[in-house]
Amino acid sequence: MTREGDTPQTVRVPAAKVGLSTASVYPETAPAAFELAAALGYDGIEVMVWTDPVSQDIDALRDLQQRYALPVLAIHAPCLIITQRVWSPDPWERLRRSKEAAEVLGAETVVVHPPFRWQRDYARNFVQGIEQLGAETPVKFAVENMYPLRARGREFIPYAPHWDPTSASYRHFTLDTSHTAVARTDALALLDRMDGRLAHVHLGDGSGLFRDEHLVPGRGDQPCGTVLERLAGRGFSGSVVVEVSTRGLEREQREADLAESLAFARLHLAAPAAPAAHLGTV
Repeated sequence: MTREGDTPQTVRVPAAKVGLSTASVYPETAPAAFELAAALGYDGIEVMVWTDPVSQDIDALRDLQQRYALPVLAIHAPCLIITQRVWSPDPWERLRRSKEAAEVLGAETVVVHPPFRWQRDYARNFVQGIEQLGAETPVKFAVENMYPLRARGREFIPYAPHWDPTSASYRHFTLDTSHTAVARTDALALLDRMDGRLAHVHLGDGSGLFRDEHLVPGRGDQPCGTVLERLAGRGFSGSVVVEVSTRGLEREQREADLAESLAFARLHLAAPAAPAAHLGTV
């Protein structure tokens, strides 16, 4: 309640949509993600294309989209080690298939990881190839920040040209706040470096361990709330996708964690309105 004499504060209606990654319900599959997202009030879905056969089937995804009246906000291209043969062993073909899936399903974004260093030909042409793919479609190829690997006091960078995509001239980025925890990098500084090229956010937390935790936001040490508040204050109009690990949980606890994550995102995206430089999709 505003007291007499106080200056009323205007709360911004968030421009960003809050989506749920199908990875957040693992080991359940894409249909469960659509069901939970619809029940909890998420704005849409990000499809992680991986070993789940439904995630690879555009017709099945379109049926789920229609059944639950939920838009597909993004397609996460099959970039993991376990998905190196999903759709095709050729990484460029996997990206083309991701683009086609996004176009058919009406998704605005394809999330893509930098290449592994051992993918030498792919890595050599990755920056130029992503630029060319992006020029062929309104779909945004948003390259995600990753992290180095550490063992026995040594650090190894498994990605090329780098785990930090701001080292290259990509049109669009995905900011992942669980990955910033593993990398032990400043999430707010990375946000500022991404600036107007930020198209997409993966919302998860971490505690600085040398593994990707994807905790419910607020349960780790990352400034997840501040990131969202800054996005809201700058008029970010991309998507914020909850990407948390609920592996090993019963359905009731999984649902509770996903509801908590959604509430966290909604709360911090409803930041007080204030004039600021625009940060959003371009």
